[in-house]
Formats: sequence, structure tokens, C-alpha cells
Amino acid sequence: MAKKLVIKVTAGADAPERCSQAFTVAAVAVASGVEVSLWLTGESAWFALPGRAAEFELPHAAPLPDLLESVLTAGQVTLCTQCAARRDITEKDVIEGVRIAGAQVFVGEAMADGAQALVY
Repeated sequence: MAKKLVIKVTAGADAPERCSQAFTVAAVAVASGVEVSLWLTGESAWFALPGRAAEFELPHAAPLPDLLESVLTAGQVTLCTQCAARRDITEKDVIEGVRIAGAQVFVGEAMADGAQALVY
């Protein structure tokens, strides 16, 4: 099993099933004891803001706020620097525990020994 799972989610309300899959995999991995780093990019960037995950709905899917909270509790959630800038999101705007970082940090995590990366 991978020592670390790095998940980049690019979808939000524009592709709800793909978005939900990414958050579900991240939450299940955390619950299984895997070190998880979830990257919010593209339309998923909005979920770094308080209350935005609660607006997401997908029938027969776990509530996005619950999935996000589980990853925040035991994993790392990162908002892409460029995605944040394009949406005028700053560090003072995001949910506590969400960091803002760029491609260099993502590549470092994804290439770390024992890491597995997934993109949704």
C-alpha cells in the first residue's frame, strides 16, 4: 500500500460525480490509515471556503462537508495557488486547516518515495 496518497480534484459542481469520487476516495483513505494530501484545483477551489461544501448536492453520495471534515481532521487539504488567485481567494478566506500552495509543493508530494497520485 502507498505510504501517501496525493489526490488532485479539478471538478466541482460542474462535474459532481467526479468531484464526489475524489472526496470519497480521500476520506476512505484517511479512515484506512493512509496519509492523504487532497489538492483543490479548478472548480473544486471553491470548497476551500466556509460553507461552500454544504451547497454541493449529489444523490446517493456522502455529504461533501463530512468528507472534507474527515480529510481536514487526519490529512492535508491544499488549495492551488493559481486557482485561488484566479478566484480572489486569500489565506484569510479559507477554512481553518486549508493551506494554499503551488505546483512545486504538489510535485514534491507526488514524487515522494512511496507516494501514489490520483487526478479527478
